[in-house]
Amino acid sequence: MIFNGGLIKAQGCSDAGFCTVNSLKPHSNDSISLYKNQFKAGLSVGKADHSITVYSPYLEYNREINSQWGISVKVAALSQSGNGVSTFGVSDVYVNTNYRLDQNLSFTLGTKIPLANGNKMKDGQPLPMDYQSSLGTLDLIAGIGYQIKKLQLVAAIQQPLTQNSNQFVAENTPANSIWRDFQTTKDFKRSGDILFRASYPIKITDKFLVTPGLLNIYHLSDDQFSTISGTEQKIEGSKGLTINGNLFLDYVLNKKQALQLSIGAPFLVRDTRPDGLTRSFLGTLEYRFNF
Repeated sequence: MIFNGGLIKAQGCSDAGFCTVNSLKPHSNDSISLYKNQFKAGLSVGKADHSITVYSPYLEYNREINSQWGISVKVAALSQSGNGVSTFGVSDVYVNTNYRLDQNLSFTLGTKIPLANGNKMKDGQPLPMDYQSSLGTLDLIAGIGYQIKKLQLVAAIQQPLTQNSNQFVAENTPANSIWRDFQTTKDFKRSGDILFRASYPIKITDKFLVTPGLLNIYHLSDDQFSTISGTEQKIEGSKGLTINGNLFLDYVLNKKQALQLSIGAPFLVRDTRPDGLTRSFLGTLEYRFNF
């Protein structure tokens, strides 16, 4: 089932999106919801590289078709502020299907559809990826979830099928400008990611649930960019593992409504994050309504 128990799920990582997919997040199997539809609204706040603060509002709709099949649609936006620059724009639409084979095993298949091309500009000049509202890639998302008693395990992959249109070149900016500290991402080519998540819900009271979790994301290969002369170069250190710790605090208001506060922070990060997704801290407040 999609809407198990009183738990709602929220963003608690700094990845390309699949850790926030409804069926790939922690859930509770204590009881079965009486409702087939769910609406969510949330706001994430994070601290990024280069002294940038990130805000991400989102809306989500989940539909339980029957005891085995469900669908999920989510739309998000992103605001970045720092270094005297502020940007805001729509991000992506996530469309996913979930199939539950039995109480312990489920499968997810979906896509991330970009609402921006990843080449937002300021004063006629391309901005680095750290100020883009979307990666600008069309992605395939696939995952599997398995539960051993209360321990919940999830593995997933997110693979770009297209690339974005970013044209930022640090060398084209003034020598004393802040932009010289950012990674050049002209003709940026981003690799895929695999995810492994383990979480364990702990019921405190009938209304309060605490779920600690460990989220591992492995970037499959080094990303690439093009030099001014058009030569493709690897971004050394962009391949590798990120390990995030998550904590979800859920409070059930009534049978239809619930709130969740989630926090996340990395224990280990890749040497280079040219996609602008690094978060030293991320907190999310989410409201859920079942109907």
